[in-house]
Amino acid sequence: MAGAIGNKPKERPKYGMLSNVLFMMREAWRIRKPVLITAVLVTVVQIIRNIAELYLTPSILGKIEQAAPLPELLGTIGGFIALLAVMQSSETYLNHFASWDRIIVRMEIGNRLPMKMLRTSYPNAEDKEYISALYRAWRGFAGTSSAAEAIWTTLIDQVKSIFALIIYVRLLTHLHPALMLLIIVTSIAGYLASRHISEWRYRHKNEEGECQKPMRYVSFNAVNRQTAKDIRIFNMQPWLEDVYAAGLRAYEAFFDRCGGVTMWGGILDAALVFLRNGAAYAVLIGMAIQKNLSASEFLLYFSAVGGFSTLVTGVVSNMLKLHEQSMDISAAREFVDRPEQFRFEEGEPLHPDLNEEYELRLKDVSFRYPGSDKDVLTRVNLTIHPGEKLAVVGLNGAGKTTLVKLLCGFYDPTEGEVLLNGVDIRVYNRRDYYRLFSAVFQQFSILETSFRENVTQSVADGDIEKMMECLKKAGLLEKIDSLTNGADTHVGREIYDDGMELSGGETQRLMLARALYKNAPILILDEPTAALDPIAENDIYMKYSDMTKGRTSLFISHRLASTRFCDRILFIDGGVIAEEGTHESLLKKNGKYAELFEVQAQYYREEGRNHE
Repeated sequence: MAGAIGNKPKERPKYGMLSNVLFMMREAWRIRKPVLITAVLVTVVQIIRNIAELYLTPSILGKIEQAAPLPELLGTIGGFIALLAVMQSSETYLNHFASWDRIIVRMEIGNRLPMKMLRTSYPNAEDKEYISALYRAWRGFAGTSSAAEAIWTTLIDQVKSIFALIIYVRLLTHLHPALMLLIIVTSIAGYLASRHISEWRYRHKNEEGECQKPMRYVSFNAVNRQTAKDIRIFNMQPWLEDVYAAGLRAYEAFFDRCGGVTMWGGILDAALVFLRNGAAYAVLIGMAIQKNLSASEFLLYFSAVGGFSTLVTGVVSNMLKLHEQSMDISAAREFVDRPEQFRFEEGEPLHPDLNEEYELRLKDVSFRYPGSDKDVLTRVNLTIHPGEKLAVVGLNGAGKTTLVKLLCGFYDPTEGEVLLNGVDIRVYNRRDYYRLFSAVFQQFSILETSFRENVTQSVADGDIEKMMECLKKAGLLEKIDSLTNGADTHVGREIYDDGMELSGGETQRLMLARALYKNAPILILDEPTAALDPIAENDIYMKYSDMTKGRTSLFISHRLASTRFCDRILFIDGGVIAEEGTHESLLKKNGKYAELFEVQAQYYREEGRNHE
């Protein structure tokens, strides 16, 4: 796979260096204006300090050559020292003052990445390439040394170097023009070679990401509480270590290739530096031998030539840094700019209302997951009537959860339409469409926060009275009242030391309270009780049924007896609706539903006898 990825056509950043620099300046001015103001001030201070450092020694030596009086010599020395001290302290103060503002700018721009992920079309949340793009984009905003913050230092250094370069050019104008041309040409050649090397890693970013995947996977599972028990019981540690080691070896091989490219670039750069500096010093020493220069002038020009070469190299180096930082910033901008599969704000608005009737319909719907060669659902036709309690049952892998995701608008069908009151849901603002549903899924989204915020899904605007009523209906109010902090007690212990762990039944009731609090027109339960015993599952389902009378409800389960209270039951098999009817009518058909029901009933009867 790595080789195939490496042979892909070259990719270039969507946004160029100038575009990214201007972008950061615009955002800094909008978010934190002092970032730009202090950057200008620091640049001015550094330019003054560099000029003072250049003229310090030659000026003192000139005074000595002129046999200047001691007070004048001491005054010159004291003046330079005072100026340098003021510039140094000013730079330190300004950088300290600017550091927090730069952090704020980086964090506010970087916050767009997780916000994009939180609001993006649902299929992207399951797309590996999309997740990899997020990791690449986050690299430019992940810390104080990342591109979004370091770019200010690079820009200051670059502007300072360019101004100093202009001053040095004016000093060296009477030197041989060919020497100046040689210094400039060799520096530009070094820059182009270095830029080519830096782009090599960007062009191979997908290959680098593939190498990192196994290590990220192992690192995540090493601290994941959900896998901690399995790792220990099944002795998965050696296997995970092998997976990590294999990923590390692939990553090392990638860096060996990267190192080879960098090594040849370093050899070329060293040769160019030797040619440039050797020619410059030869000319200057020749002028000194011919006695065309005084000692102070020789020292001034000697410093200027060395400084000029260093500055040219610095300008080139800063250009390279800006180019690299620009690529990281471009990756983030490209991620935020990624087009969405669904319509959001540009779609037609929806205003869910409990007093309105909503009919959901699947019309000739087929669905196939990306990369698969087989449909999960095939030409499904289904109408869910307003106020109907519908059950969807079947074996694991039959397509029940996929059906739910299509109805909820998490996916668009590969073929066919999902209709809301006869209108294709693709025309609507998808976020408005989500407001039609209150759902509890197989994997619970318990947040490491308080009971109150878990139920209301709000930090400060929740309706406390309504929340307490929902907790009461869900059978969790007595538990809440027994806690010292009541509904403000934290759930989970990953963030808060005083948090509490919930049992399976308590988690179910908390999810029920959240679903009731949202009070949406359509309720969906997608096997949320799979981990509970049949009696507990039936109790939970009956609570949902009693408290959602008159509302459209969809219940998904692999336990057929749990949904016998529903108005209609769909038996999904092989990606199609194999059977449909009430519990009693399906048993009378004596088909697959009845066969599976008998198998499950026999199992529970045997369990009961064993228990007795």
